[in-house]
Amino acid sequence: MLRRVRGTDDVEAEMNDLLKASNVARNTKHPFRKIVERKYRPQLVMAIALPFFQQVTGINVIAFYAPLLFRTIGFGESGSLLSAVMTGAVGAFSTFISMLIVDKFGRRALFMAGGIQMFVSQIMIGGVMAAKLGDHGGVEGEGFAYMVIVLIGVYVAGFGWSWGPLGWLVPSEIFPLEIRSAGQSITVVVNFLFTFIVAQTFLAMLCHFRAGIFFFFGGWVVVMTAFVYLFLPETKNVPIEKMDEVWKSHWFWKGFVGTAEDCKI
Repeated sequence: MLRRVRGTDDVEAEMNDLLKASNVARNTKHPFRKIVERKYRPQLVMAIALPFFQQVTGINVIAFYAPLLFRTIGFGESGSLLSAVMTGAVGAFSTFISMLIVDKFGRRALFMAGGIQMFVSQIMIGGVMAAKLGDHGGVEGEGFAYMVIVLIGVYVAGFGWSWGPLGWLVPSEIFPLEIRSAGQSITVVVNFLFTFIVAQTFLAMLCHFRAGIFFFFGGWVVVMTAFVYLFLPETKNVPIEKMDEVWKSHWFWKGFVGTAEDCKI
């Protein structure tokens, strides 16, 4: 299979790496104990941070409460439902685009570009709503209401081709086989936990923050984009069995897992 995938008969080195990783995974009896060891600190941090940041982008606010949000800015019942459907279609199309370009531009580039796109659109939405939101919940001026709709579409597109799919893709690429089951489990649990928390608290935050809720989530987008820039190495075209070398050459994580030179010894 390796010969067929790689298009060459020279696959012995990669095959040996796979066999070695498989043997290590088979001999690991307690992956949840293993993942808290110091040498797996980068993977543990990513298993918690990436799904947490994925939820505090505020995307589930749009996904769960889009009709309510659109009614808040002045659209009727049918207009709110139509706008929500169109927003969902934009997100789905953006995710498809991400599938086509992620291996060309890399994970970090899409993370950061998507973060910038989401931040700018959220700040503009918050600014328009803060300036034009009427006392009774409608955005003053039909043009401004449609501007908010367009900006929400831009925001959803930014999430759809960056943090949406990559929040699941990158964790699947960084866990070595011996802790893979534990790492993926933690990722799913954290994701669902903060999906629940955001969904349960959004209405209260909307009532108290009003337009400021977009500034709140925009602030988290800044934090998560900076986190990716500083702490997440590029995983494009890196086999799982070679990820250790990536961590060992990273400016911060090498203090936990060693250096690239150590790996060669």
